[in-house]
Amino acid sequence: MADSSKSTPEEALALLKRGAAEVIPEEELLEKLKEGRPLTVKLGADPTRPDLHLGHAVVLRKMRQFQELGHKVVLIIGDFTGMIGDPSGRSKTRPPLSLEETRENAKSYVEQAGKILRQEPHLFELRYNSEWLEGLTFKEVVRLTSLMTVAQMLEREDFKKRYEEGVPISLHEFLYPFAQAYDSVAIRADVEMGGTDQKFNLLVGREVQRAYGQPPQVCFLMPLLVGLDGREKMSKSLDNYIGLTEPPEVMFKKLMRVPDPLLKDYFLLLTDFTEEEVETLLKEAGPVGAHRVLARLLTYAYSLPQIPPRLDRALYESLGYAFTAWGRDKEAGPEVVRKAEERYDEVARGGIPEDLPTVRIPQAELKEGRIWVARLFTLAGLTPSNAEARRLIANRGLRMDGEVITDPFLEVDLSRPRVLQRGRDRFVRVELEP
Repeated sequence: MADSSKSTPEEALALLKRGAAEVIPEEELLEKLKEGRPLTVKLGADPTRPDLHLGHAVVLRKMRQFQELGHKVVLIIGDFTGMIGDPSGRSKTRPPLSLEETRENAKSYVEQAGKILRQEPHLFELRYNSEWLEGLTFKEVVRLTSLMTVAQMLEREDFKKRYEEGVPISLHEFLYPFAQAYDSVAIRADVEMGGTDQKFNLLVGREVQRAYGQPPQVCFLMPLLVGLDGREKMSKSLDNYIGLTEPPEVMFKKLMRVPDPLLKDYFLLLTDFTEEEVETLLKEAGPVGAHRVLARLLTYAYSLPQIPPRLDRALYESLGYAFTAWGRDKEAGPEVVRKAEERYDEVARGGIPEDLPTVRIPQAELKEGRIWVARLFTLAGLTPSNAEARRLIANRGLRMDGEVITDPFLEVDLSRPRVLQRGRDRFVRVELEP
């Protein structure tokens, strides 16, 4: 990516706008870029869960673009606001977390964000909003809340929907946008990043900054990445996610499961391919080939300690791959991707991978050297309960040593290791404890 000293403000704006859902207001961002100083670009994150996924990467990669242009990003960990719970996009009150829980989750959050964000001190700063929110006086809270009316708060779509449906709204949820806005005051943010579901909160930040005598921040909104279910935004709680730190074979497999209608969005939001290149790829290689390109590129990028600044066609071809001839270049590419792709293809053909996790079954679980098959799958971690194992057996969803299990009362001899399989791609090798 170009350095800010080599890009005009207009060129920088054009680069930053690519893939953005909305910039409010765009002309103010251009004026800030013309000032010729490093901007303070803010992202607030409540670590309600400890792991990041590719949905988070959409915003983090845009922040990386700001960094490559010479601007400083400030990642604000909402250890204090996490105790309130962001109501954005929620149909009911979010359960609050303790300060200790948010800080514990934040450890892996910050580490994983480093896979995308550069860490040099002039380009990156990490802050916790308990620094300034924990010490706010009640007088200051009253001043903040006086800046908006109840009617304005109820204009917010999620609040409006809950109010109309009679779903309770706790008063503390009204405080969340003010707390997030005060973060912008505390660090004098020039730009605040967020998904489209954060628009209300970011706009409140502009008003609060004005009230505190600061120039209002630009609201930079990125689209939400739809998850693997093809319906909801990517979320770990919905199990439709692709984690940033998943093993390469898992990331490759999940990327091959992206619904065909979402392929174009995944390319445009998670890579630097141009729209024309994506259209060409989909036309000439088809959905299967496009899946391969996406899986190879992202599996490689996220196997590195930090992803490259540009995930584009040039990077893909530098790995030894042909852009649209994916079927003829399976032996090319980095070893980490080649192994992940080979494993995926082996499973797709109905084979059993060689590198399987091993679970040792305690001798005490056996009776006369045998164990009930449902109990075996549960001990192996492939089913949550014996009842679920029986249900899957009835639906021909479990295999042992490559053969479908049809007898729910089968007793298994564990005198030798066995390979258990759930569905097409979940495998475990089981053997007796010595």
